[in-house]
Amino acid sequence: MSDETRLVGEQSLRRWRLALGGGDAHGLSERDLRLDAALSGLYNGRDDKTGGKEGKKRRGGLEGSAPRVASWLGDIREFFPAPVVQVIQKDAFERLGLKQMLLEPEFLAALEADVHLVADLIALRSVMPEKTKDTARQVVAKVVADLMDKLEQRTAETIRGAIDKRRRTRRPRHSDIDWPRTITRNLRHWQPELRTVMPESLIGYGRMSKRTNLEEVILCVDQSGSMGTSVVYSSIFAAVMASIPAVATKLVVFDTNIVDLTDELADPIEVLFSVQLGGGTDINQALAYCERLVAEPGRTHLVLISDLIEGGIAEQMLARAKSMVMAGVNLIVLLALNDDGRPAYDANHAAILASLGCPVFACTPHLFPELMAAALKRQDIWAWAAERDIKLVRPGETA
Repeated sequence: MSDETRLVGEQSLRRWRLALGGGDAHGLSERDLRLDAALSGLYNGRDDKTGGKEGKKRRGGLEGSAPRVASWLGDIREFFPAPVVQVIQKDAFERLGLKQMLLEPEFLAALEADVHLVADLIALRSVMPEKTKDTARQVVAKVVADLMDKLEQRTAETIRGAIDKRRRTRRPRHSDIDWPRTITRNLRHWQPELRTVMPESLIGYGRMSKRTNLEEVILCVDQSGSMGTSVVYSSIFAAVMASIPAVATKLVVFDTNIVDLTDELADPIEVLFSVQLGGGTDINQALAYCERLVAEPGRTHLVLISDLIEGGIAEQMLARAKSMVMAGVNLIVLLALNDDGRPAYDANHAAILASLGCPVFACTPHLFPELMAAALKRQDIWAWAAERDIKLVRPGETA
């Protein structure tokens, strides 16, 4: 058998293996296996993860066992041209039960906050019929409202307190009152009949004057498919921090394109609907854009939220990160901002960034406010993470 004949046979076997799905992985490259997994998640029909009859009974596989739409859609965009991607998106919308879900009036009342669901809806909004888009926005709004209730007050208080705890005032604005200190100072004014404290004096955080240089925070967020829930949390935290006068907050999201959403931060729902989950990744280009936003490196905290799987020029990306660190920018790398555990990431890039002095680790939403407070106070983030048993990537560490 000639080499040409053998090659044709191998390619034919590969195509049949990918067309049928499942089974033996022999002869398939790592890229082929990713392609097979992405398609099987939607089309294999072997269990309730698909959009078959059984899956529809379970509201289209939106539970934790189902493939995360935002994640595998990124692979689909890598493997297929735009017209094919549109077909697969439409199939996902139908087969995963999203259309049926958005047409059920009782669904909104029963919905529990779920960042995965928000990521899925955002990833597929371009193929939604007009009559379901309003419902999708209501779903996202409800989830965002629930998350804001859980995260906003603690985040604002933690970060505001970190700006300058030594700067106090006895005539604070209502939003700047330090309630724990105020209550402690006024305990002698407890009114038993009213069951409350009547404060004689208020203690609060003093606001910086307009002439005072602000601390700047830039959240640079990878919006490739695997980062879906991280994008949701990042958008909410950015909106909260943007409401704090003493911090100048910017939000930049990227794949192979860059979108600066800073002007939209007053409305986190609008921010999320401006995100395009899925696709490639060009971290180098994103860092180049953020570098241009830096006015005072010594007052700038750049939080890069990415799995570091670079589709651009990796050497330039790492060199650019080194340049910013050398200039004095406080560069922190989060491999994920979610509750899902330790993510998949490029271990080589992570180790090199760690060798530059950048803390590199995955962070939960619960700890993010504390992280930002520590960063704004220029604390040692390596020590901060170690005290909380957070696993940091170490220089020279391999996968």
